[in-house]
Amino acid sequence: MTSDRVTRGQHARNHVLGSLVATFFLTGTLRTAQATGFTRMDLPLMLGTMLTPDRDRAKVEGFVVHMLNGWIVGWLYVATFHAWRRSGAFVGAAIGLVHGLFVLLAVLPLLPGAHPRMASDFTGPQPTTRLEPPGFMALNYGRRTPVVTLLAHIIYGAILGYFYKLSPRD
Repeated sequence: MTSDRVTRGQHARNHVLGSLVATFFLTGTLRTAQATGFTRMDLPLMLGTMLTPDRDRAKVEGFVVHMLNGWIVGWLYVATFHAWRRSGAFVGAAIGLVHGLFVLLAVLPLLPGAHPRMASDFTGPQPTTRLEPPGFMALNYGRRTPVVTLLAHIIYGAILGYFYKLSPRD
């Protein structure tokens, strides 16, 4: 007789694999949207220029930071799956929608206050700043940016929810 119970090791593997795949899709969706003109937002560049002024190096460092962030945020999804005693692509997508709204409404608008190389919403560009502030819902990067960002986060959540299976007894 086989058990439906998922072991801790399987949960850890599912989280690591799911977070990695989901974050690749999130980053890839945003990168594709930028390359095709749907948005001007370059998230790895934004994250990387917090660490270095070298824009070429910033993209690499920002990609690594974004991948780590995706793995860390994945733990919040996992905690939510356990708290709700439910997982799956639909549940993950719903959490992804909330996650995307949080990024658009709170994280990105606050970024100029923490970013050393980003212009302020109030003062505009200075000789030492290189990046435009995202503004409300990142609309400074294009009207379609909120839609692309929400879609990318919904995909992230759906993938993570698909990979992270709870057994009926979890």
